[in-house]
Amino acid sequence: MQQYIDSAVEQFKALLTEQIARQQEMERNNEVTDYQKLDKIIIGICSGDGIGPIISKESERILNYILKDEIAAGKVELRTIEGLTIENRIAKNKAIPDDVLAEIKACNVILKAPTTTLKGGTLESANVAMRRELDLYANVRPVQVPEQNIDWTFYRENTEGEYVLGSKGIDIPDTLAFDFKVTTNAGTRRICRAAFEFARKNGKTNVAIVTKANIMKKTDGKFSQIAHEIAAEYPEITAEEWYIDIMTANLVNENIRSKFQVFVMPNLYGDIITDEAAQIQGGVGTAGSANIGDKYAMFEPIHGTAPRLIEAGRGDFANPTSMFKATEMMLRHIGFTDKADKLSKALTICTETEKKIVVDDSEQSATCSEFGQYVMDTIEKM
Repeated sequence: MQQYIDSAVEQFKALLTEQIARQQEMERNNEVTDYQKLDKIIIGICSGDGIGPIISKESERILNYILKDEIAAGKVELRTIEGLTIENRIAKNKAIPDDVLAEIKACNVILKAPTTTLKGGTLESANVAMRRELDLYANVRPVQVPEQNIDWTFYRENTEGEYVLGSKGIDIPDTLAFDFKVTTNAGTRRICRAAFEFARKNGKTNVAIVTKANIMKKTDGKFSQIAHEIAAEYPEITAEEWYIDIMTANLVNENIRSKFQVFVMPNLYGDIITDEAAQIQGGVGTAGSANIGDKYAMFEPIHGTAPRLIEAGRGDFANPTSMFKATEMMLRHIGFTDKADKLSKALTICTETEKKIVVDDSEQSATCSEFGQYVMDTIEKM
């Protein structure tokens, strides 16, 4: 047993050294991409696994259509990035193989379809690895249900918490296992500032700080303390702290949920509660997600690869709405606000107003491609 303890101590020492270095790097790094100053914006498209290639193909069609003038003028380039498949990642035993990561880093922004994350083992999630490698510290997920007066924006810390060391835990055979959670000062400051800046710029008056600081006293306690320090710089905004368990209940409480506007929280809580929020909106298939850093940004649907749909031979009937929402968020982020507005309006018409073509679980469902064409035809009429 002592040999396991000694090994665990050495492993924890290495992790501690690594995370201190990460904190110091965050404090030094100040490189920020200004998309308006780029001669050409390079958009990398990663098709992923399962239904990923099917829904990403439709987003690529829409981008080629809606950005045709910019592509023709050489102001925008679409690059297909192969190799982020589960087969290739397993073969090379890397969450993101080195050659694929190099291709990703040669782009300015990434549009990514869902990728498979294996249960158990040591192969890290491609999402977690990409967020770390590109320092995509802010996971931003909007949820809107106008008829219920719901207009929420979630700011989830994206590069630390329980996930940053999720594949580096300690296992003592037949005895116990440890995983680690890390909260840095620099990482917490920047996600909290991003949330409060968004609130200020968009006329929001309420930010909910979501933790479990009463139990996780060191990590969540630090997050809570720093969040309130940042909040003090925004006196026009009301900052309220809620524990994650009661906040999950608040989102389904029709008496109070409409008062919430902006949320900021550590990684794991954000992962869970944004899926709940998306379900209130209409399901995880309706929600896109932004992963934003200072230099890079990556946009994706929040759902997974839908293996059951693939196994049933119905992959062509996958709903691409979440991928289109991610595409809209990406267009807005890189400065094509008018085109993002057109896509947003078209999606509203296609999914809420007209609904001439519907992708669902029924035998009468349209295909992913048919729905994609419906969206493009709708944009053409504008």
